[in-house]
Amino acid sequence: MGRACTVCEHPDRRAIDEALVRGESMRALAARYGTVGRMSLVRHRKEHLPELLAKAYEAERVAEADKLLMDIRRIQTRTLLMLQEAESSGDLRTALAAVREARNNIALLAELRGQLDRRPVVNLVLSPEWLELRALIVGALEPHPEARDAVVRAIAPREGNGSA
Repeated sequence: MGRACTVCEHPDRRAIDEALVRGESMRALAARYGTVGRMSLVRHRKEHLPELLAKAYEAERVAEADKLLMDIRRIQTRTLLMLQEAESSGDLRTALAAVREARNNIALLAELRGQLDRRPVVNLVLSPEWLELRALIVGALEPHPEARDAVVRAIAPREGNGSA
């Protein structure tokens, strides 16, 4: 088992990490934090800092996503209040517009939560013409089993099954 990282165990680790991220010289940091050597700083920057920065980046992304969700919820609350106000005043045109916006807000929230996938789905229907052409190609390759098998393997995944 290797030795523990002296930088990771140092009481001023956070300040050292920040200085490393800013690009301060190893010599200056080693002088400032006398118990940490220059090579320890080099190893720490190479082996431990990327993991720390990756975690910080992920935490920042999560915080941004949470803020986005809160902003959309806040907009939805305002939209529903406008809908209620429009209904109370009998303004049906504004009420319908608010219903439309509320529906869009719900769809956006569902999409962000992964509950709604708006990516297009393409369903291929195998036409009789294609099936006939495929049979002719595979049949013509009967004398060449390796070529036939290669063509069948190439076609099958695109047809959504394992046989040609």
